[in-house]
Amino acid sequence: MPLADSLMPAVHELVTPLRDAVSAVEALFEDARRAVANRVTIEGRPVARILDREQRATHGLAWLATYAEAIRQLEAYSLRLAASGSFGEIEEALVRIGVGEYLAQVIGGIPMSQGEIMRLSDLGLSPAAVAARMTPAVEHLIATGNTAQRRARLVELIRQRHDATVGACGLDETLDSIREEMRKFADDRVVPYAQQWHLKNDYIPLDVISQMSELGVFSLTIPEDYEGMGLGKESMCVVSEELSRGYIGVGSLGTRSEIAAELILSSGTEEQKRKWLPKIASGAVLPTAVFTEPNTGSDLASLKTRAVRQGDVYKVFGNKTWITHPVRADLMTLLVRTNPAETGYRGLSMLLAEKPRGSDDNPFPAAGMSGTEIEVLGYRGMKEYEIAFDGFVVKAENLLGGVEGLGFKQLMATFEAARIQTAARAIGVAQAAMEQALTYSTARVQFGEPIANFPRVSDKLAMMAVEIMIARQLTYYAARQKDSGRRCDLEAGMAKLLAARVAWAAADNAVQVHGGNGFAVEFPVSRILCDARILNIFEGAAEIQAQVIARRLLDGSN
Repeated sequence: MPLADSLMPAVHELVTPLRDAVSAVEALFEDARRAVANRVTIEGRPVARILDREQRATHGLAWLATYAEAIRQLEAYSLRLAASGSFGEIEEALVRIGVGEYLAQVIGGIPMSQGEIMRLSDLGLSPAAVAARMTPAVEHLIATGNTAQRRARLVELIRQRHDATVGACGLDETLDSIREEMRKFADDRVVPYAQQWHLKNDYIPLDVISQMSELGVFSLTIPEDYEGMGLGKESMCVVSEELSRGYIGVGSLGTRSEIAAELILSSGTEEQKRKWLPKIASGAVLPTAVFTEPNTGSDLASLKTRAVRQGDVYKVFGNKTWITHPVRADLMTLLVRTNPAETGYRGLSMLLAEKPRGSDDNPFPAAGMSGTEIEVLGYRGMKEYEIAFDGFVVKAENLLGGVEGLGFKQLMATFEAARIQTAARAIGVAQAAMEQALTYSTARVQFGEPIANFPRVSDKLAMMAVEIMIARQLTYYAARQKDSGRRCDLEAGMAKLLAARVAWAAADNAVQVHGGNGFAVEFPVSRILCDARILNIFEGAAEIQAQVIARRLLDGSN
């Protein structure tokens, strides 16, 4: 029996138009890719100076590719849920609204940010070229997808069901159980306290971190040979999402362990793996990433902090900034320049730098190391610091991999997992924003009825739910690619790019739903807005992310 014949009726009606829509968007993307490539490549390879000059077109191409992948994943999501018998009315509404809206944006303009709309003409496509790809299926999905009636019905269903996660996620039983456990922990131990942690700029309590260790948060993806749980990156997404739904600071504690473990697992010596991975898995060692420097940002080739080899130790000199949770960290993954003769990436090395835990009174009780806190709007609970090194000592045996000059390559190997996890954190923040908006708009009565009944409010709720589901599917797809051993820097970048935008839109709209109360610090949505804003900046700003995606798309050697 053909697959289409075995599907639930709701999906059966969607199969052909969805397939046609995917084909149409893929064709549009290929048209655009060729047009942009003609402007920015020489002999099939992108030229940096031209890429920079043509950023609107190249970044627009990255967004178009992201939308094409998102629509592909909506189709895959529909088929997967139908096969498991989970494709209900909510799921159908999410897919139809999402496909219809994203197709309409592809044709009419994709928002790269609030004031930057990418249109296909920016990529070199004429109206005639676009019209040639507009099939009846695309026109039908646009016309019948994101309608007022569908949005109203979706919100009605959401208000009836009150699930913390809207729509079936299509995960297996193990991941569903992990989600339920992490959601319960977040609701019990994080949500009631997060606002006060934020307002007081308090550290996340150590007993909360201890409970996270007991739940396996820090050991998820570390192999069993090193006393971890040996699960995949998809489990990391579920955990990061649910914990970030409670508070982004809690969700981000796992990021530091994930980055350190990924570095050591992929690039460390066997001795380094045996020494550090079990300690990270148990939570006995809390790591922090020490990469960024003042005035360098994403330009790591310009990194200046140096490590000078003196016998069996390195002495570190220089400054780092935007270092998260360094005071209470026991281990720094520290990117330094070990070869001053090399001014680019090849002179960089990664050190596993041990340090004693500090406190607010004595943040850095280590010789040759001092720091100043950076006050931030949101993303609190761990604290940000600028750190100065002046002869700070690191054992030479803690050179990652035992070979100098590989630091940049080693760091790049972790970016796929880091960006997937950041996308998951963004989804959690967006989910928190939507839940705050839904709760408030249902309880808030104006003109004799809950404001959730008014279309301009319910429309916001509907689109939050739809875009969260789209970002979730794109992120889980990237995680599955990573788990299967495939290269997924493209998919990870797309997931992070879209999820960060979705989180900011959800938080901004949630504040709008709250009206004046959304601007009051006593309401959690004000914190969520601050937390959401950072997601478009760290782990690669949206513009850098789009540039990286575009380069991959335009590189004829890939």
